[in-house]
Amino acid sequence: MTTRDALFATLLACAAVAVAVMWPGVRDLDAAGMFLLLAVHAKLVVIRRWPTHGLVALLMLALPYHLAQYQHHALVPAEVVALFAYAVLGRRVRGVLTVAGALLFVCVVGMALQAGGKSLREQIAVIEAVISVVIAVQVWRVHRARLATITERAERAERTREEEARRRVAEERLRIARDLHDLLAHSITVIGVQAGAAAHLVRGDRPLDRTELAEALTSIADTCRDARTELRGTLQVLRGTDVGSSGALPGPDGIADLAQAARAAGVEVELDDADVGPLPPEIGVAAYRIVQEALTNVVKHAAAGRVAVTLSRDGGGLVVRVADDGTGPSGGTPGGFGILGMIERARSVGGTLDAGSGDGGGFVVTAVLPVADVVTPQ
Repeated sequence: MTTRDALFATLLACAAVAVAVMWPGVRDLDAAGMFLLLAVHAKLVVIRRWPTHGLVALLMLALPYHLAQYQHHALVPAEVVALFAYAVLGRRVRGVLTVAGALLFVCVVGMALQAGGKSLREQIAVIEAVISVVIAVQVWRVHRARLATITERAERAERTREEEARRRVAEERLRIARDLHDLLAHSITVIGVQAGAAAHLVRGDRPLDRTELAEALTSIADTCRDARTELRGTLQVLRGTDVGSSGALPGPDGIADLAQAARAAGVEVELDDADVGPLPPEIGVAAYRIVQEALTNVVKHAAAGRVAVTLSRDGGGLVVRVADDGTGPSGGTPGGFGILGMIERARSVGGTLDAGSGDGGGFVVTAVLPVADVVTPQ
């Protein structure tokens, strides 16, 4: 309840009394009529705080006022204000407004019957006015609720778009980091081992074998060239440009080169990929990267003399297995992001990856990549 509500109700009551006195209805305004008229307007003061109780009380007072055949039009503004206020503030609007309309309809019909049909047109006009108010406030309420729903959906969609954009940015950053790590870590590791071998030849006590030194330096040059070519292809894919050649992206055919590079680093590599068959590009890239990272870890951490790389089909999946005879990780997995990157690489194509110590020692990486839906080219 506010001072503004009380002032508005007072002004509306004064106007209603003036109308009832100046243009009396079937029955002149007496003390009882004055009490009902003022009591109806008094309920407008509290309808903002208690919309349901205020509207019900107002109707209960308006009903005897109309049935007593006092000036009907004097009370119509208060009834319209009450119905509209409840449409804005109340709950269960449809049910309450329907009941209110029905009560006023009965009231007006009763007045028409008591008047003996003399003022039937006037009563019909009052019925139409009341029904129009009920329908109008209900339509307005539904429209307002619909606008609120549309606004909420738009805000929720905007939040969803922003979250989706942030998620895609994070995924893209992770993918770029993973691709560059897989490429550069392997190449730099192999180059480091080969450079160390060349330095050992130069510093050794025995006479310098130029042919052996040339082979070591040639291996370094070949590794740099292959890394540069693969880096160019990776950056073209990340930038969304067309890849110049079919060999720019790595795949199962390049695993033999990975094995050769590991052999040049002093590790004996046994490769078995005869049962691979056709693979979709994303599966081929994932298999290549997993083998690449696994061999990098063997060269850097395992102190292994031999490693077995196996690619085979098992039902609807491709099984990639890299097992070495080295010491394995001491106190857990090797540091860095190598194993985590392999796990993420396998998950990115819907596969799984396990890495841990082998039964007979060493370290074993096993990945299962789904290829059940691959269509073999004709």
